[in-house]
Amino acid sequence: MHVDLQLPLDPATAQQRLRTQGFCVMNTAAVLRLTGQPLESFESLARYWEHLPPDQYLKDGGRYRFRRHGCFVQNAEPATLQATEHRAHWQPTTYNALHGGMERWFEPLDASLPREPAWGALLLGLGAVFAKVRAPSGGRWHIEAHTFRIDTSDGLGRPTPEGAHRDGVDFVAVVFAGRRGVLGGETRIFEADGPQGVRFTLEEPWTALLLDDPRVVHESTPIQPLDPLAKGSRDTLVLTYRSGGFQAPV
Repeated sequence: MHVDLQLPLDPATAQQRLRTQGFCVMNTAAVLRLTGQPLESFESLARYWEHLPPDQYLKDGGRYRFRRHGCFVQNAEPATLQATEHRAHWQPTTYNALHGGMERWFEPLDASLPREPAWGALLLGLGAVFAKVRAPSGGRWHIEAHTFRIDTSDGLGRPTPEGAHRDGVDFVAVVFAGRRGVLGGETRIFEADGPQGVRFTLEEPWTALLLDDPRVVHESTPIQPLDPLAKGSRDTLVLTYRSGGFQAPV
């Protein structure tokens, strides 16, 4: 299983990795090349992780997760991206035993975020990569976007309190936005139906981990502060791409 943290994958190689092993890593240089955006355009997104509201749905009673949520529809021909009316995030317990089965109404994304040049270029670029691996029904992706900050308010922050999991979609992109003053946060990926797995730590902002969701399970290990007297944090943008509609209660 290949983890290409140093090699800037072109879209064709990223697609090949997704087909052969179910995941790939596009480092910052590869993401910039894919989107045609300068690094400054992505760095301007960092402010949207400040002042995220707390996640009120954590069943473990934790205070370590902060997030916003938004939904979009991407059409392939022509390539367009449209925000939808704000909706609840829902997953079945099959995919999220801890927080599945309930409608979670998170605060919406900042209204100015989708107008940032890097935003549309990123979502459309990733959607095009995924469509070459497995085309969505009707040429349309249903995308959910989550800006996450995990911090060490409780002494330990859990990026994936549900453990190793799948999301119940076609593809997932975990875009790493930065970390400050923390240890841990190791990414772990395993075959859904096999013994192989890899582990690595994302450290370069705007690196994107791409996952073929039916084929692999993934998790990130807890983070803890480098300095016990100072709070640390880890930021990600999680994008899910699903064919045929958004997940919703039957």
